[in-house]
Amino acid sequence: MLSELRPAIVLFIALSAVTGGIYPAIVTGIGQVLFPNEAAGSFIMKDAKPIGSRLIGQPFADPKNFWSRASSTSPYPYNAASSSGSNLGPTNPALTDAVAARIKALKDADPQNTLPIPVDLVTSSASGLDPHISPAAAEYQVARVARVRKLPVDKVRALVAQHTEGRQLGFLGEPRVNVLELNLALDEVK
Repeated sequence: MLSELRPAIVLFIALSAVTGGIYPAIVTGIGQVLFPNEAAGSFIMKDAKPIGSRLIGQPFADPKNFWSRASSTSPYPYNAASSSGSNLGPTNPALTDAVAARIKALKDADPQNTLPIPVDLVTSSASGLDPHISPAAAEYQVARVARVRKLPVDKVRALVAQHTEGRQLGFLGEPRVNVLELNLALDEVK
């Protein structure tokens, strides 16, 4: 029986070493060489301290800031250890209530805004961690941010344009705006 069990044990140990140690070490090493910023978490630094990541959204509730896409992670928003969507279907009353509450918050923050509210401002992404909003979602918020910060609308709109990223490789995904980077750029405006 030991002669039959020995090859299984040796194979288990060998595969564990390869798939649990050697392969991850090689892939991590390649990632750190080819993509050092991404492999290190894509941190955004301010005064030599990390204040966020380009890859994970953050909640913004102050009207002077652009607001991020909603997060459905638990136990708190933008929890990178708990990436998930809401898993609520379009006919679920909980989703309807959440969207209605988000619409109310947007309208309460900017009652004179008559633009249609972009869907990405009232729904969460599949991961619940999306750091980006659409250019339309940014445009919806331009007037409010400009008014609260006492900046010309054209200046805020120009910052949005500067922080709008195009499609990856020219054809993948959609144009997007990183909310944290945009809000940091606004904080630098005098």
